[in-house]
Amino acid sequence: MTELANHDLSPEHAFGQVRYEERPLLRPDGSAAQGLHTVWIVLDNPKQYNSYTTPMVRDVIHAFRKASNDRACVAVVFTGAGDKAFCTGGNTKEYAEYYAGSPQEYRQYMRLFNDMVSGIMLCDKPVICRANGMRVGGGQEIGMACDFTIASDLAMFSQAGPKHGSVPDGGSTDFLPTYVGIERAMYSITLCEPWSAHKSVRYGMITEAEPALKVDGEYIANPLVITDRYLDHFGRIVHGDYKTGAEKAAGKALMSRGTVDLSRLDARVGHLAYQLAMTFPDCLTKALESLRKHKLIHWDTNKESNRAWLALNMMTEANAGFRAFNDGPRAEREVDFLDVRRRLAEGERWNEDFIRSTSPHIKPMGAQ
Repeated sequence: MTELANHDLSPEHAFGQVRYEERPLLRPDGSAAQGLHTVWIVLDNPKQYNSYTTPMVRDVIHAFRKASNDRACVAVVFTGAGDKAFCTGGNTKEYAEYYAGSPQEYRQYMRLFNDMVSGIMLCDKPVICRANGMRVGGGQEIGMACDFTIASDLAMFSQAGPKHGSVPDGGSTDFLPTYVGIERAMYSITLCEPWSAHKSVRYGMITEAEPALKVDGEYIANPLVITDRYLDHFGRIVHGDYKTGAEKAAGKALMSRGTVDLSRLDARVGHLAYQLAMTFPDCLTKALESLRKHKLIHWDTNKESNRAWLALNMMTEANAGFRAFNDGPRAEREVDFLDVRRRLAEGERWNEDFIRSTSPHIKPMGAQ
């Protein structure tokens, strides 16, 4: 038998906060397919909702390159540790304490981030995002770079940029209009309102949502979400919207009685991997490449100019927004937007005093 060449970018790379796991490819009867497997790339930072640090981004790049070259791999499953979050984006502590005010450093970081997103879309294997919880900000972007998303129906999908001093130019402004249309994308990206997994399926942003909450031993649909299809008094479909008022309180009470069980999510992810394996491998790869072009044409056009803008923005709004998020208590992590707008309209300039004064939680200059 011919000895096969090793085309890995870095064959001896040691993974840190990203787990790289080979898992058996299972047939519908539960038996393992001999000589074949899936690769799970797991963001392993659950205490910070799987937000990615700079070393984690490097790990993801290496992981996708390794999986792409794995001849026995039939599909890649990209997910996060635990049951709370797939990924909530960049690590805001690192952003606030290292990158804020350092555009050249952030520009280099964004080169890594861009390579991560490109690496997902250039993988020779189909990529399934297993959305086991929140997919927010940059997490939404790397999730949409995948080919499929199977979600826990407890998962929540959202942007965060304009609320925290940034823009989702790491993929969402390129990808989301392709999934849901320009006006729905405009609404999501500018207002940063969360979408449930049910709404995300209805809008065509994700493939499927599986129940994950068990109450009294039985799976139930997310009790915080309206799962009956009906119209509100404006004639709008509200299926998938989050409940409010007394219905929300009742849903929370029901959730407190339940436990999260991702078995159905894992079974559906595994079945999709098996379905993909039941195709000719080169034809499947070419189909993926042809379909990914609809996202890549926008991504490749914009990623470098977006990287430059995001770097410069670390001197102004991102500097203020990330620091306010990092320093503030859970319920008060945003600047006073109206005050910022008023003061800028009156001619104030961005400087350290101005940035500190936008958030009551950032200590004044000279304070201990």
